Amino acid sequence: MEKKKESSPVIKRHVIAALFLPVLAAYLYYLPPLPYFLSLLLVVGVMALWEFYVMYRIPKRLYVPGLLLGGIVIYLACRYPSFFLETIFVCFFILLLVRLFSGMPPSGSMEALGPLGVGLLYIGGFLSFQWFLRTEMQGMEYIFLLYTSVWLADGGAFYIGTYMGKTKLYPAISPNKTWEGALGSLAGGILGAVAVKAVFSMPGLSYSGAAGIGAVMGVTALLGDLIESMFKRDAGVKDSSVFIPGHGGVLDKLDGMLVAGPVLYFIVRYS
Repeated sequence: MEKKKESSPVIKRHVIAALFLPVLAAYLYYLPPLPYFLSLLLVVGVMALWEFYVMYRIPKRLYVPGLLLGGIVIYLACRYPSFFLETIFVCFFILLLVRLFSGMPPSGSMEALGPLGVGLLYIGGFLSFQWFLRTEMQGMEYIFLLYTSVWLADGGAFYIGTYMGKTKLYPAISPNKTWEGALGSLAGGILGAVAVKAVFSMPGLSYSGAAGIGAVMGVTALLGDLIESMFKRDAGVKDSSVFIPGHGGVLDKLDGMLVAGPVLYFIVRYS
């Protein structure tokens, strides 16, 4: 019975992935970035932001404006990036005013404003780099490289860490992560990048370059996972939500990409 209980989440992971990934791949490949990819980023970003705010038990009267402002940050950062600083200032100033006039006592204001402000930058700001990858760089190829590398890095870390992991990586932040799992993340990132290079050709990128980028994706995906684990331990939760059976929440699936996306954008832009 114990083996069945242990295998059930793994089976759910496979079933959800088998149903979802082909649909996502077709969505990215066949539909133009505007409005479809931007709409995807907005929906996913607002859902992840909602999980982040609920995880920190932010009152509804504060997180609803936070969600609206988070959507505005994502949209304006993608469509009008030259006004990003102004957008951040105005949105955070509005959050301050919402807290000021919420009718709540002054005590606990920083406890609420901290997650509200961090969420705007951590999710809204970081996520917008995927739009820049899609529109400013080589196009969908690098989006596929990002997603494939990060997902295979997550899979490598999960399976190698589960079945071969012995040496704890950072138990204060994530007790279940191991150095063996970290190597699995590195290998998965490399495999994902090389596979995308093979599928899409990408003339400006060599196989050795793809492997190097994949290695960076594997490391940054792991760092993104650890960052979210830090937030979850601080908030006292195991998963950001149970929205995706066997996978946790939207933020749980997005955490590696939030860090890897900007890193990949900078690599491609400045290399």
